[in-house]
Amino acid sequence: MERKLYREEHDLWRREVRRFVEREVTPHQARWAEAGIVDRQAWQRAGEAGILCPWLEERWGGPGGDFLHSCVVIEELARVYEPGFALSLHSDIVVPYLHAFGTDEQKARWLPGCASGALVSAIAMTEPGTGSDLAALATTAVRDGDDWVLDGAKTFISNGILCDLCIVAARTDPSREAAHRGISLFVVEAGTPGFVKGKKLKKIGMASQDTSELYFEGCRVPGANLLGEVGGGFFMLMQKLQQERLVVAVDAQARAEQVLADTLVYVKERTAFGKLQNTRFVLADCAAKVEVGRAFLDRLVAEHTAGQHLVKECSMAKLWQTEMLGQVVDACLQLFGGYGYMQEYPVARAFVDARVQRIFAGTNEIMKVIIAQQLGL
Repeated sequence: MERKLYREEHDLWRREVRRFVEREVTPHQARWAEAGIVDRQAWQRAGEAGILCPWLEERWGGPGGDFLHSCVVIEELARVYEPGFALSLHSDIVVPYLHAFGTDEQKARWLPGCASGALVSAIAMTEPGTGSDLAALATTAVRDGDDWVLDGAKTFISNGILCDLCIVAARTDPSREAAHRGISLFVVEAGTPGFVKGKKLKKIGMASQDTSELYFEGCRVPGANLLGEVGGGFFMLMQKLQQERLVVAVDAQARAEQVLADTLVYVKERTAFGKLQNTRFVLADCAAKVEVGRAFLDRLVAEHTAGQHLVKECSMAKLWQTEMLGQVVDACLQLFGGYGYMQEYPVARAFVDARVQRIFAGTNEIMKVIIAQQLGL
């Protein structure tokens, strides 16, 4: 099926991104996976190539593209099975908070560095014991003069070790009546006294992504680092979660397509195996799912880029695309037989990397709750 989502400028951009990936990513993937972290230099190189925050306006140090340029970057990393170089987390999930809700002073202070690779970002919402429930947030921020003092713990924070900036959700009103209105967002800079980066967590997949615990122990944050209004954190999060879930769906779709493409090559090389009726049926089923997913997702990305409000549809995409990825990669791994269980085969890595997609950015169970609410149920 011919894709009509991208224009010529995006096709030219894809060539540039692919060259960057071949030069700066694929030669280092094994080492990154072993170390559990991507080289800091890779982020700087990405900034030099204009690959970070490709949608950001030139006045803030960006290249002036759009969200479709970001989608190209996501797809090209998926093409080489790179799970840990969290460019989309930085460019399309965290930095948009600074861009949308930051003051001009904050934008001038942080956005150029985010685009150049001088600053790597993270966002800290999840806490031990609270999961997806922001209403149960326990991290507090107490005003002290012109500053705020943060205390609490966060976990499962991607880019947690590398980050120079971390957007932290904290409770500024502890009263039960405040509920979601008691949450605010703060930009905490690395090196701030009381901001402690904990251990790097060991995961079953996404080996090259640094995921860590973060602690705030009497962490004094200047009032100038409050993002948006006091008590407005939950509503800012709700505004930006649409794109976060769409980013996950774009990644899941691209990974499913690549696994299917590589599996087709593999079974065709094994002549007898490739002619088995079961193999043909399995791959036909996978191909149908991938094509259906692509048609829905490309339409959704185009509408999102045009500025449409698509909470229900983005939740559907996050749910459907990540479930589809799990089904496709599991079916394809089976066709590789014992080789599919060997880590040197990309399909094996794709299998373990895919599992978390149904968990982060809001679990798929939460997606069902949101969809049901949007349906008036």
